[in-house]
Amino acid sequence: MTSLASQSNTTTQNNSTTHTDAVQIILSNLLGVHQFDPSQIKTDSESLEHWGKDWTKHFAPAAAAIVFPKTTEQVQAIVLLANEHNVVLTPSGGRTGLSAGAVAANGEIVVSMDKMNHIGQFYPADRMVEIEAGVVTQQLQQFAESKDLYYPVDFASAGSSQIGGNIGTNAGGIKVIRYGMTRQWIMGLTVVTGKGDILQLNRGMVKNATGYDLRQLFIGSEGTLGFVTHAQIKLERQPQDLNVMVLGMDSFTDVMNVLSAFQARIDLTAFEFFDDVAIDKLMAHGQVQEPFESRTKFYTLLEFEAPYEPIMDKAMAIFEHCMEQGWVVDGVMSQSLAQAEELWKLREYISETISVFTPYKNDVSVLISYVPEFIDEIDHIVSSNYPDFEVCWFGHIGDGNLHLNILKPENMSKDNFFAECQIVNKHVFETVKKYGGSVSAEHGVGMTKKPYLNYSRSETEIEYLREVKKVFDPNNIMNRGKIFDM
Repeated sequence: MTSLASQSNTTTQNNSTTHTDAVQIILSNLLGVHQFDPSQIKTDSESLEHWGKDWTKHFAPAAAAIVFPKTTEQVQAIVLLANEHNVVLTPSGGRTGLSAGAVAANGEIVVSMDKMNHIGQFYPADRMVEIEAGVVTQQLQQFAESKDLYYPVDFASAGSSQIGGNIGTNAGGIKVIRYGMTRQWIMGLTVVTGKGDILQLNRGMVKNATGYDLRQLFIGSEGTLGFVTHAQIKLERQPQDLNVMVLGMDSFTDVMNVLSAFQARIDLTAFEFFDDVAIDKLMAHGQVQEPFESRTKFYTLLEFEAPYEPIMDKAMAIFEHCMEQGWVVDGVMSQSLAQAEELWKLREYISETISVFTPYKNDVSVLISYVPEFIDEIDHIVSSNYPDFEVCWFGHIGDGNLHLNILKPENMSKDNFFAECQIVNKHVFETVKKYGGSVSAEHGVGMTKKPYLNYSRSETEIEYLREVKKVFDPNNIMNRGKIFDM
């Protein structure tokens, strides 16, 4: 007689074998029937590790294979085979995400867009360019510059993030206050749905009043509805004579007063903030210079165009007003492009600098009007419940997006630290819900934020999301387990 435990083990082994066989059948079909080159498929352990994860450290990658399509039709072939053999697919772009949206943790086939990285037709009159999903953000920015134009979606990972991933998470970054999110720059998409259908959405048009705009569903869908293979991207005129100020303040109320004062009279292209903990870590790291002779509690970096002298005069008048009001303790302004780049390092180097402290990151947003009270409440929660935890704040304060980074104490293990932070999360997200905010402002939901989605979305709303997914991906093969469970 076979024991129940033995039966269970046999069933598990059979399921595993079935899955392994299914993956091998798919790979064989891609090589034979669909004429994939052997270099387009990787199954070695190093590749599975490299392409099977993103920047998150919460989940171990366990991909079954990595596939590198070169065309939309090859993506379609992968999706149709995955449906036939019930194998889950995980999209992979630049793998710079922070929510485990591109982590293959359960034997998925990873579909990497690394080989779909070409910039296609440029439409000068439309200020628009067609690109493949694997084009790197910086590559697009450089192309725009070569045409005397500008792609304004920008962030620290621009040198490695891919446009397909940016579309999947509706990426934001440091220029949102002026230029908006990725969504604002996507004029058209070519997608392969979870069913395996190829759709061309909106076709680059500015005006198109012909029913539902399915393009918008795919932006921010994190690969759960299908794969984006091509995009038509709107470009902008280049900003002229950008100037950067870094200001020091002693209270967060002062930060908000300064934001209001400048926004009332000048169109800002960026308004970033960071706290004294961030400055401490930056100075200890030694890559940037101290902005002022003495430290302040908070710092803001603001950027604006000043192609004409009256704009610069206005900016200086606002700065002097802020000093007179006691809102600003000290300040410095760039006198050249090189100085502007140096000042930006104060903000852009923070994530890299604090990474050695294994930070537990939260990317949240609330209405700008609620930011001071929100930060006060979160600081109180962390300091009162976890006095040994150091908190580093920075973010895009001009659009209400805050990055809360809890730094691991040196004498605490990573596992214990993350376990404690899960408790912190509950309090943080309850506060987010209280202010009607978002548990993920610009990094997506993935797996790390999935347990907390109901703090930002109602159960009824989540059920509608599930129904939408069923339409595009009825067999649930597209990035299963991300955003919500079916």
